[in-house]
Amino acid sequence: MQHFVWDADPIALSLGPVHVFWYGVLFATAILAGLEFMKRVYRLEGKDENTIEPLFIYAIIGIVIGARLGHCLFYDPDYYLAHPMKIFAVWEGGLASHGGGLGVLIALYLGCKKYKIDFMWLIDRLVIPTALFGFFVRMGNFMNSEILGKPTDVPWAVVFSRVDNIPRHPAQLYEAFSYFIIFFILTFIYKKYHENLKSGFLFGLFLLLVFTVRFLVEFVKTRQADYSLGIELNTGQLLSIPFLLLGLFLVLYSLRKRA
Repeated sequence: MQHFVWDADPIALSLGPVHVFWYGVLFATAILAGLEFMKRVYRLEGKDENTIEPLFIYAIIGIVIGARLGHCLFYDPDYYLAHPMKIFAVWEGGLASHGGGLGVLIALYLGCKKYKIDFMWLIDRLVIPTALFGFFVRMGNFMNSEILGKPTDVPWAVVFSRVDNIPRHPAQLYEAFSYFIIFFILTFIYKKYHENLKSGFLFGLFLLLVFTVRFLVEFVKTRQADYSLGIELNTGQLLSIPFLLLGLFLVLYSLRKRA
């Protein structure tokens, strides 16, 4: 069977010794798209737009620090505890979405306290562009030929020729397109019902949808952690369970308050 061969160069542009990577371009695009989306939300609901950019700085710092620490401590703790300076080598790759999620929540909580903003109000709306952010990041992973799927013979398998010649599940695309759909679902619900939604509903629904996708896609991903747990579920799936439970609680709690 002839499979699609992916051999894209991860470098989008080279200016002498300076390289601009597709991952960085897509990451920046995600940030700018999220910023523009939140500006529209603030205008729609009559909020002070002067707090948007400072809070986005909090969010970016939280995502990067949390995602990096999450990768180091969740997926390869032995190596990074033995070489702690390597934790700062972000340019070498290695960001974990679970850690990024925790990092941004902590950072935004601190930002909301400083600027006197309702934390849950902000999170309920910020999760919408966050789903779009997930789409762009996974497309960046696809451009880098990283976070590979397991070998398969399905018709849509992809050969990542920069890595090997084995047809694999395009796990990055599974996640990317799922997050894109989740973005539109959350956007539709917000636009139609935002005046009647109870606090925590959109955040909870986001957690339920995103981490259900993450849990399922992990079944077709290659192992990312450099250690074995000795059970059927991998590290990514175990880390997804608390987020799933929190999402379920928030959705049920908000629906109960509405009732």
